[in-house]
Amino acid sequence: MRRFLPILLLLLSPGFALSAFAKADNPVAALVERIQPGQSSRFIFELDGQQSPEDFFELDSRGRKIVIRGNNYISIAAGLNWYLKYYAGIQIAWNNPRPRLSNVRFPRPKQPERHSTDMLVRYYMNYCTFSYSTAFWDWTRWEQEIDWMALHGINLPLSLTGTATVWRNTLQELGFDKTQIDRFIAGPAHQAWWLMNNLEAWGGPNPADWYDKQTALEQKIVERYREWGIRPVFAGYAGMVPNDTAVWRKLGLTQIQDPGLWNGYKRPAFLLPTDPMFARIADTYYKNLKALYGDDAQYFAIDPFHEGGSTAGVDLPAAGQAIYDAMKRANPGAVWVAQAWQSCPHPEMIRDLPGGDVLILDLFSESRPMWGDPQSPWRREKGYGRHDWVYCMLLNFGGNVGMYGKMQRVIDGYYMARSMKAKGDPLAEYLSGVGTTPEGIENNPVMFELLYELPWRAEKFDRTAWLESYVKARYGHTLPQVAEAWKILANTVYDPSYTSLQEGTTESVLCARPALRVDRVSTWGSAQLAYDAEETERALGLMLEVADKFRGCNNFEYDLVDIARQAVADKANGLLKRIETAYDEGNREKFRKLSDDFLGLILLQDSLLGSRPEFMVGPWIESAMRWSRYPAEQDYYRWNARTLLTTWGNRHAANVGGLHDYAHREWSGMLRDFYYPRWKTFFDALNRGELPPADYYPMEAEWAAGGQPYPVSAETNTIDMAWKVYNRLIKM
Repeated sequence: MRRFLPILLLLLSPGFALSAFAKADNPVAALVERIQPGQSSRFIFELDGQQSPEDFFELDSRGRKIVIRGNNYISIAAGLNWYLKYYAGIQIAWNNPRPRLSNVRFPRPKQPERHSTDMLVRYYMNYCTFSYSTAFWDWTRWEQEIDWMALHGINLPLSLTGTATVWRNTLQELGFDKTQIDRFIAGPAHQAWWLMNNLEAWGGPNPADWYDKQTALEQKIVERYREWGIRPVFAGYAGMVPNDTAVWRKLGLTQIQDPGLWNGYKRPAFLLPTDPMFARIADTYYKNLKALYGDDAQYFAIDPFHEGGSTAGVDLPAAGQAIYDAMKRANPGAVWVAQAWQSCPHPEMIRDLPGGDVLILDLFSESRPMWGDPQSPWRREKGYGRHDWVYCMLLNFGGNVGMYGKMQRVIDGYYMARSMKAKGDPLAEYLSGVGTTPEGIENNPVMFELLYELPWRAEKFDRTAWLESYVKARYGHTLPQVAEAWKILANTVYDPSYTSLQEGTTESVLCARPALRVDRVSTWGSAQLAYDAEETERALGLMLEVADKFRGCNNFEYDLVDIARQAVADKANGLLKRIETAYDEGNREKFRKLSDDFLGLILLQDSLLGSRPEFMVGPWIESAMRWSRYPAEQDYYRWNARTLLTTWGNRHAANVGGLHDYAHREWSGMLRDFYYPRWKTFFDALNRGELPPADYYPMEAEWAAGGQPYPVSAETNTIDMAWKVYNRLIKM
């Protein structure tokens, strides 16, 4: 049996859950009370005090109460979620965080049921999630998310909120003034790429009180993690310093490496570990991090040279050792958490580091696993050597909206790795858990339910049977039409080619910069359908046949809108090809008719998505503006929020760097006021026999800087709008 690692000792032992780090008397009961007050009395939550080499939960009953026991609070919460889904027919999801429990019968298990796992790490989030999804969240939204994490057994989430304050305090202590700091720290919507050493300052400078508010928010987040016994992963020190010669002179830095550009942005400089100031800056950084967020900080995300950062002239083993040593000075039990993406982590940087002190996130296991999967184009011949690693699902890029996921591939890859681990294969020997590393969340709930159930299911299972149980749990009951609709989805949007390297959902051409032939919306995405577009329309028709029997079911109505949205996007994909043919044939009348139909689909989609706040741009913008009560600062936050979704950056980054529309959103409000005007301008020009604009950046930047308000609550009826969409589609 392999050695016990720090992560094993911390996440397994009941002492971890009962230590000072787990302060709440009963965080599981508190969670139930947040769902609906008064309902925790229907449960008995028991913390098993015996040492266990695995995490486990058990479902039982005592009198009329449901008993859920486990070896720690997170295991108990995972058991609660399992019970609610598979006994009570209640699925708590992003769209359904607070379902009513009081009018639901809680059946008693006929016999005790136990689930256990040796996958002790259940990881969550990506740097990008903190920009594409959580950038403007408040405590109410974070509290809801932490409840979701606990219910899904997550015990190791990335925690980057408030990191900018650590940097600000560090730079102030090193002698920097406000102007110099503002030239370095990025704005709230672009924190992710600044922390990954990709850019400086863009989107800033931040208002002074933003730092204080972020700090207070992170302190609340971390305190709630402590109540659960969850270990947050903080940003560690990777050698980043401002790319400013005046800064270098002030600090006496002499050994600086230029990592180059990232999509048109100048990267921060990399301080070589041989520079005498490396240790001082690192120690100052960790001191400030612990001062703000606690001495128990132990897991550190450190990803130097992310996405092509130049390593020319860098002694990689020495750099890795210096980063490791600084982390260990901060906490002797520290663990370096690194993303496996492209060439990172460079093998030379971690090769000589002790096993158990590095945790690798196999970031894109469902498409480009590096751990040793023989079919992967990014396969590392020796895997990760002695280091622990986590099987992760990336799934979403840019926070784009679209039904997508490699359902069978996720299952097959995980159980293949488990089988290899059981056989002693060195490539899988140190598989330590599962995780999700999406760039954006609040989409495709089926894939997240699937991934986080994997460690609790000892044997490989049939996808079709699992999906049937998922649908019943999600809606509380099911009907043949619903089952058939989901079977269609499982064989289309959730069944892309096994070897496809597609980055996220099949992109909606409605959101593309206009052209007669669109093969992608974002530079690295794809708008190529791998299935018959009529299939999602057929799934929509089946759901509508029985929609009245599910009226008022939050999960059903959310899915109905998502399926209708997907059907419209798929119809538009084929319609654009017909428009291209009409133009090439010189059939002006047909071209005008079809282009009008295309524009009509955009407006129809906008109206449909206005029936659910999850598919509206208003809540996103409103959440940004709530960070200040002052109009000028509200304008700043609104610009940050709008820019990220559209041009992403300045003209050069958008057009030359290729970042425009990377974070496009098929959302009500944006469809009508952003995507529709682009397409109308394009079609109007062609109908007049003129050339369309060569550069759409001015139009895009104008919307990003705009101040028109958008609704934050539903404006139309979900089922009625879905019927309107379906009736329109079947006539086209």
